[in-house]
Amino acid sequence: MRKYIVLFFILLLGVNTASSQDKSVTIKLYHTTDVHGNFFPFDFINNRPSKGSFARVSTFMNEQRLEFGDRVLLLDGGDLLQGQPCVYYSNFVDTKSTHLCAEVMGYIGYDAAAMGNHDIETGHAVYDRWIKDCSFPVLGANILTKDSKPYIPPYHIFVKDGVKIAVVGMLTQAIPAWLPENLWEGLRFADIEDTARQLLPIIQAKEKPDLIVGLFHTGVQSGEVAGFKESVGLEVARQVPGFDIVFCGHDHTPFNEKILNIAGDSVLVINPANAANRISDVAVQAILKEGKLVSKTITGKLVDISEIEPDEAYMRYFAKAYQQTADYVNEEIGEFTETVSVQDAFFGPSAFIDLLHDLQLKLTKAEISLVAPLSMNSEIKAGKVYMRDMFNLYKYENLLYTMMLTGKEVREALEYSAGLWCNQMKSEDDHLLRIEQNSYNDRYRFVKPFFSFDSAAGIRYTIDVTKPVGERVQIISMADGDPFNEMNTYRVAINSYQGSGGGGILTEGSGIPREKLTERIVFSTDKDLRFYLAEEIKKAGIVTPKSFNQWKFIPEAWVEKVAKRDYKLLFGEN
Repeated sequence: MRKYIVLFFILLLGVNTASSQDKSVTIKLYHTTDVHGNFFPFDFINNRPSKGSFARVSTFMNEQRLEFGDRVLLLDGGDLLQGQPCVYYSNFVDTKSTHLCAEVMGYIGYDAAAMGNHDIETGHAVYDRWIKDCSFPVLGANILTKDSKPYIPPYHIFVKDGVKIAVVGMLTQAIPAWLPENLWEGLRFADIEDTARQLLPIIQAKEKPDLIVGLFHTGVQSGEVAGFKESVGLEVARQVPGFDIVFCGHDHTPFNEKILNIAGDSVLVINPANAANRISDVAVQAILKEGKLVSKTITGKLVDISEIEPDEAYMRYFAKAYQQTADYVNEEIGEFTETVSVQDAFFGPSAFIDLLHDLQLKLTKAEISLVAPLSMNSEIKAGKVYMRDMFNLYKYENLLYTMMLTGKEVREALEYSAGLWCNQMKSEDDHLLRIEQNSYNDRYRFVKPFFSFDSAAGIRYTIDVTKPVGERVQIISMADGDPFNEMNTYRVAINSYQGSGGGGILTEGSGIPREKLTERIVFSTDKDLRFYLAEEIKKAGIVTPKSFNQWKFIPEAWVEKVAKRDYKLLFGEN
């Protein structure tokens, strides 16, 4: 009997000891961002296999769930609905089916997503449908209705193995700097830092989470555009106590660093860049005592998944969507008699840009057209032209506006553009373009964004690169030889991004207040420019791209010599 009593007390002591022991839990958080329609390991625009993609995310996540079970949280930071043709097809062609982006993310098992600026760019009909189709919450604490109500849920609570996690979604505030209001009608975008400062105490008091995660579509390093805060990831992590992890995106730049906030607490700020080539992999080692969190250790790494094997089951499941996209982009729409390259557009008039000018003038019956390059490397070869080529010819889903501008405002817009685009040359040894050497290779890059390097059609003019900014552009006449008058008002064709103030051409250049721009719009297309490009090429059948040669850089002797040198620095041998 004595032995049994002793054994009973030993067992009882063991039970009490076990109940008082701490419980160690590992929670894994994974994060993608700026996938831009890269749902398949194939580049439908350039007709070749590609790296990254959701197909590889699916493989990676299958492996992680085998190891960590349901102690996994998978998040995305936005910019999903613009990029590859498979998402364009789901946005604007097959609008009746469940949105492909919602389907693929549901299949992979995403737990939540934030919205990006390029998601808003698709317009209410598209992103509202996508949000409705998603099997997970799409979050946006700073996306508000006009009466300051949340448009979508600001945050969501997850519980993983006893650990309570609050995920707060937010979007860069700078939407009005880039997109026309009809795409976000009825909404406003609050400051991320202000929103976080107001919301976190509410979440802490109401939900009492063990972990607060920021799921932000904003860049890491601070930056502003047109008075709006564009990138505030580090700033918010430092200035707003409460976040344990801040997932960033938008700037397509990998980042992984722990910082101290103003309260002296550690915050992990991490960004896997774009196209699902990398994934943020964050481990939270939590110690629980009697169900309460007593400590946590957070570590993060960026995992390269760009070349792992795509998930075969995923590819089989979405084979129909893959084939629909392939059939769509492989539609033959016409023929080009000449090869066109956007690279020529940086050094003077080009057939590539003038093809866009020609379309804009035809569509709008405008007198003047303004167009800037939207990529650095787009080329369409002579021969048959397919629908996929339209994504190279015009990268974004911009609408086309006709706006009423004075001659002076047109010249000032071109002056502003030239100031971003061109160096002031003092001799033939200077660069023609404002370029600087990359820190990571021998090539050069533009100092300023090339999507503000506008040229004009419908007028004849010169840009004197020896003159200072503001004194370079001389408009000689209208293209037909009629006089050009700075006091006259002209119908000007321009894309909706720039017509809404994007790039600063009309606001900083022409000096038109942003809130007054809508008053100048007298026409807008109802579909994107790419659609009309395709229709115009189908109608023509055979297209001979040619340059209008209505403007030039001067002095020509300097420019001809230096342009060849700058071309080689930017693009290598021709």
